[in-house]
Amino acid sequence: MRKMVQIAPTSLNALEILESDTGKSFQELMDEAVADLLKKYKRPVAMREMFEKSAARARRTK
Repeated sequence: MRKMVQIAPTSLNALEILESDTGKSFQELMDEAVADLLKKYKRPVAMREMFEKSAARARRTK
């Protein structure tokens, strides 16, 4: 799925430098940032994590 986001020019500049410094692509950096954001708010990042959390909730409600 594609989503468009607007990034401030200064942030975009910093990301381009980070791309060069780390050798990671813009997409890799965005994937890492989104994963970190989801972890910060205790949200599952991968489908497996979603299923595990769902199963744990189901076990607690029995």
